[in-house]
Amino acid sequence: MKMSIIQTIDTPDGPFTLLVDSEQRVLASGWTADPDAIVNRLAERFRPTEIREGEIREGETDAAAAVRAYYDGDLGAIDTVAVHQFGTEMQRAGWAALRQITPGEPLTYTSFAAELGNPSAVRAAASICARNAPALFVPCHRVLRADGTLGGFAWGLSVKESLLARESVL
Repeated sequence: MKMSIIQTIDTPDGPFTLLVDSEQRVLASGWTADPDAIVNRLAERFRPTEIREGEIREGETDAAAAVRAYYDGDLGAIDTVAVHQFGTEMQRAGWAALRQITPGEPLTYTSFAAELGNPSAVRAAASICARNAPALFVPCHRVLRADGTLGGFAWGLSVKESLLARESVL
């Protein structure tokens, strides 16, 4: 893989780091200032061979601008950013389905599994969420347990709760 850029920006939920390829596609992202934590979200064989640290300035990547717009109230801004994910056909279909969940209208893992065509595959649906590398852009935070509780989130339940609260004000 060609050179990628890693960039950390400040958000109300803490530092947010993005790994973006040369085509402006998000490979991985999440609420941390640790670049290794983001790179390690990718299987070793899919990690970029060269990564340049982006300076923290407005407009370094399209993705950073979209994150800023999201936090400024344009919840749809993240939908316009391309992502590039590595996984099985079922995982890729699941990640595409996550991008279709409307902000403010979270699904349960059971209903997410049903959206994927197999309502009994709740564990597989949860695994798709857990293996999602470009957090926020592929909004796995919009999937909850059947009882409405938060369930898990790689970046902490306080971030998931904050994101859902931000999206519920639509």
